[in-house]
Amino acid sequence: MNGEQGRSTAGAAAGAGAPRRAGAGRRPRGPRRVAAVLALCAALALAVTPDAAAGARSRADGEPTVRLSEKEAGKGGALTVTGRGWRPKVLLTLLICGQNMIGGTNSCANGDGRAVRTDAHGAFRKSLPVAEPPKPCPCVVHVATVTGAAAAADAAFKVAGHPVAPLPEERTGGRLAVLAQPRLSGSSGLLTWFGAPPQRELTVTVGNLGSTPAKDPVFEVGTSHGVFAPQWEEQQWRGTVPAGKKAEVRLPVELAAGAHGDYLVSLKYGGKVLVEQPWGVGRPWGVTLFWVLLCVVVPTAVFRVGMAIVDRVRPRRTARRAGRRRTRTAGGRRTRTTGRSAATEDGDGAALPWFTQDTAPSTTTSTERPTSKGSA
Repeated sequence: MNGEQGRSTAGAAAGAGAPRRAGAGRRPRGPRRVAAVLALCAALALAVTPDAAAGARSRADGEPTVRLSEKEAGKGGALTVTGRGWRPKVLLTLLICGQNMIGGTNSCANGDGRAVRTDAHGAFRKSLPVAEPPKPCPCVVHVATVTGAAAAADAAFKVAGHPVAPLPEERTGGRLAVLAQPRLSGSSGLLTWFGAPPQRELTVTVGNLGSTPAKDPVFEVGTSHGVFAPQWEEQQWRGTVPAGKKAEVRLPVELAAGAHGDYLVSLKYGGKVLVEQPWGVGRPWGVTLFWVLLCVVVPTAVFRVGMAIVDRVRPRRTARRAGRRRTRTAGGRRTRTTGRSAATEDGDGAALPWFTQDTAPSTTTSTERPTSKGSA
């Protein structure tokens, strides 16, 4: 009986120990891990700032953002400009512009602008002095890239004490864009070789990206040489570009007389430069040839005219009078003497230096025959 009780006790102990080895008595750990992960996500969500959220949204959307520390400030003050979502290590310009920058950078306070470079995450922070733009408000802080792909963003800002005016009416002429590489057609003629104004024809294929047709659009054609700013000239193209269609635009381009060198032809529409086409103009060598001939022919002609005047004004030489023949009488007979002997006798001509008047040989010719010896 004692043996049976011992076996039963051992069996019960063995049965009781079996579940502990299998781990049936422990609580499962899966719910704890899920709760810890959820708590960590909640903590990270609370730690995210509004700026970080805006930057994340901008990076997700692919558009940069700009934030201002002040919405209004007067001239002479300063505001802090921050941005996110820009390309890393890119140079940006910060400008205060009037009229919502409708007229481009011509409506901005360019002299008081600032430049900043983004960090490795595409963010920046820069202090910008408040200046009055040349155009009235509503004003904006304009941030744009300097190099690389173009990107820009604006933030509304009010310059205290600056005048406010309604925005100019937008032109209803469609949105034109260049669809093909521009080209300059034409050639220089003979007159251009002699300094006439060089002329070409700018051909551009444009497309209307707007919803309204562009009727008789007005373009601005500019030409620039070297570091000088282009000189713009308005030219109206007669025709209509329907919405969603394209058309070929031809506009004349003309330079000043005698122009030569490397020029740049620009086409602007709606305040934006559409294309820029280089143009190499040859030197007018005909003008150079003309000046060379002028410098040679004129002095020669003046010299010949002067010599002719000198020949007419100067007195006649004695040798010309000496060349004439005169007659003289000697011993009752008429004899001929050369003008040279007559000039000597008259004293007009000078005697030779190695003869004197007494010893000079007579130049007269005697017509008497010599008497022979013994004749009376």
